[in-house]
Amino acid sequence: MPELRKNFSRQRELIYEQVKNHPVHPTADEVYSALKKDCPNLSLGTVYRNLNLLSKSGMLMKIHIGGDKDRFDGRTDAHCHFFCEICGRVFDVDDESIHGIKQRVFLNDGHTVTEMGINLRGTCRDCSNK
Repeated sequence: MPELRKNFSRQRELIYEQVKNHPVHPTADEVYSALKKDCPNLSLGTVYRNLNLLSKSGMLMKIHIGGDKDRFDGRTDAHCHFFCEICGRVFDVDDESIHGIKQRVFLNDGHTVTEMGINLRGTCRDCSNK
């Protein structure tokens, strides 16, 4: 990945860092809004193109949450996501049982898992306590 990063434009680097260093699982619109003030020449199209390129390269993870807009995650290791249907926030969920799923699927069924995504939906702790 460092090889790819040495060819980054300033805008791509800003977009990557915005997602990587702010684990809020932003949409492309949220990344654009966060960077527009300091980077006035940035276009929404540039943000979309770069987020898609970064996710295809494996540097970011694209999260599909039903009919909602895609979100982007700087964590690329195996983990689940929880989507709050009230406030719309997305949280990382670390559960040890996810780490063995690929191997169990292969051993039990002979299938090779190349990609895995588990998204949970419900009400987050903060919204439940209101």
